[in-house]
Amino acid sequence: MHVRTGGDALLRPDDGDAFRQAVRAVRRGAGMPVSFGGQAAEGALRLSELAGVRTNMLKGLQVRAAAGLGGRVLTRGRPAAVSDYASSLTISHDYDAPVLAEGISSVVAAPVLVGGAVRGVLYGAARGAARLGDRAIDVVVGATRQLADELAVRDEVDRRLRLLRAAESTGPREQVALEEVRELHAEFRAIAQGLDDPALRDRLHHACDRLAGLGSQGEEARTASLTPRELDVLSQVALGCTNAEAGNRLSLRTETVKAYLRSAMHKLDVHNRHEAVVAARRQGLLP
Repeated sequence: MHVRTGGDALLRPDDGDAFRQAVRAVRRGAGMPVSFGGQAAEGALRLSELAGVRTNMLKGLQVRAAAGLGGRVLTRGRPAAVSDYASSLTISHDYDAPVLAEGISSVVAAPVLVGGAVRGVLYGAARGAARLGDRAIDVVVGATRQLADELAVRDEVDRRLRLLRAAESTGPREQVALEEVRELHAEFRAIAQGLDDPALRDRLHHACDRLAGLGSQGEEARTASLTPRELDVLSQVALGCTNAEAGNRLSLRTETVKAYLRSAMHKLDVHNRHEAVVAARRQGLLP
């Protein structure tokens, strides 16, 4: 896995890795012989991820807006399919050479939509006389939605990191910055729970530990060992959330939140939620 280390994307893995996983999921999901896709930028699509191909002719292909099936999807922002690529009258045939060299006949393509913008396109294809049915279309569309959710989470993490850096550069607003650290800590822990990428989830947890160290009081040696879920709940409580609000943010039932909170209080040897937050901050578990 590649991780960008410059600028505002310190924690963000290369989005190409996410597209690669999605392309493989498309091929596995409906048993399609060929799947491919790539990211969109500046009104064009670059095919960078391929599975099941026989040639290198699709690799790195730049698909222009409105050109071919992918260009049509890129422009309209909606899934599209053709049952016989070579004779289809609904698309242009700018890319017949690389497509037909693969023996591809039936193709479905769907956009990866994030915030209304097309960030890429995924394709599933069959060769020869084989035809792709509704199942294949559902798999491709489902993969694009899951990929879009992943990219949206990464975008939100980047946005909040930029906010934190902006707060750090505006001068002596220590209390405002501290509150932002605490909000980021709670938000990152909530976001981490919804990630399918374990590497990114671990990186977010590591970032949370760093944020806790930045804002913590650090007055006592760490004596309590809280589970990730107990810390998730306590980070929300530290922002003043009720049990129900914490549950909504973490996708947990209220009773489950209460159970985690009771367990954290027991480990911290305190008697109420306020004391639990104070004790956790003193031990550097929370910012």
